[in-house]
Parts: sequence; C-alpha cells; structure tokens
Amino acid sequence: MSIELTLLIWSAALAFAYLLVQSTAYRLDYGLMHAGSQRDNERKPNKWAARGNRALRNFLETYGVFIALAVATEVSGRSDWLTQWGTQIWFWSRWVYLPAYFIDIPFLRSAVWSVSLVGLFLLFVGVAF
Repeated sequence: MSIELTLLIWSAALAFAYLLVQSTAYRLDYGLMHAGSQRDNERKPNKWAARGNRALRNFLETYGVFIALAVATEVSGRSDWLTQWGTQIWFWSRWVYLPAYFIDIPFLRSAVWSVSLVGLFLLFVGVAF
C-alpha cells in the first residue's frame, strides 16, 4: 500500500481526534444536558470550546483537498517523492496543529498551518505535473 493511501486511511483517526477534542471542549463548557438538547439560544462559547470549534473548522477546510489529492495520486499511479513528502508533511503537521491551536505561543499555530499548506502544494504538484 502506498504511503498516500496509508495516510489517507489514518487521516480518519486524525479527523476523529479533531472531533473528539472539539466535542469534549464543548461538553466541558456547556455541560452534557445542553449538549444533548436542541441548543436553542446558545451563549458564546468559552475560550477552549471556541478554539476547538475553530480548529475543527480549519481542519475540515483542508481535509477535502487532501482527500482529493491523495485519491488522485493513488488512482493515477503518480506516487513519487513529491506526493509522498507532501502527504507526510500535511498529515503530521495537522497532528501538530491541534495542540498548537490551544497553546498561547504567538504565530505557532499559523506556522504549523503554513507547513501543512506546503504539504498540500507538494502533493498537488506531484500528482498534477
């Protein structure tokens, strides 16, 4: 199995981690009763729940692109060093991004996000050209 397909499969665990962090932060902020309700008239989330929401949303913004490029690489048989490095850079930087979103170090989150974007770019170039 290619590294692209392997990390595409493992990206489901990555997505689950983002969902788990977001839902846990939400439940800790609002409580189980509210989480189980229709959530009408919801107040503004606390800092941690808001960060969990934004981290998940940010992950989902690039996840579809990663899936498309990883599948295109696999289907086209165009796996090479660019696609392999791009896949690994995106995957591992997205793991680092999740805790980075919760740490108050200026520019850390943005730097990690930029690294993940480089991974997507390498993956795109490798499969498209």
